[in-house]
Amino acid sequence: MLRVALGVLCLSLFACAAAPRQVIATKNAPVAIGPYSQAIVAGDLVFVAGQIGLDPGPRTLVPGGVEAEARQAMTNIGAILAAADCSFADLVQVQVFLADIRDYDAFNAVYATFFEGIAPPARAALQVAALPRGARVEVLATARRR
Repeated sequence: MLRVALGVLCLSLFACAAAPRQVIATKNAPVAIGPYSQAIVAGDLVFVAGQIGLDPGPRTLVPGGVEAEARQAMTNIGAILAAADCSFADLVQVQVFLADIRDYDAFNAVYATFFEGIAPPARAALQVAALPRGARVEVLATARRR
């Protein structure tokens, strides 16, 4: 795990040093709720900020529990990827943060639907003490543009 993380970090640092960064912003995903961008492109890598299950319109958590939040977070990631000329097929790494690790199977059931017919990216899933806005799930992603 540490070897993978260090490899991604090295790749990330190389990409950042090799090309200027480009900010990605789309109205099809929630605007940032803090001082960050929806995504940054550095070289051929797209770093998507962590997404929770916020509805882009009212910027409130979708009702329905972890499944609904997972679906909305992944939909938000899809919108950001599209704005960066990418798709779920371009994801290379995903990190999942769960408020309760017992939601792992429920999250996976939703997550898998976004990768039907394509190889899913490398992934880690962790339980955390708390997430912004009381969310039950947050998803962070890195893609490679072709």
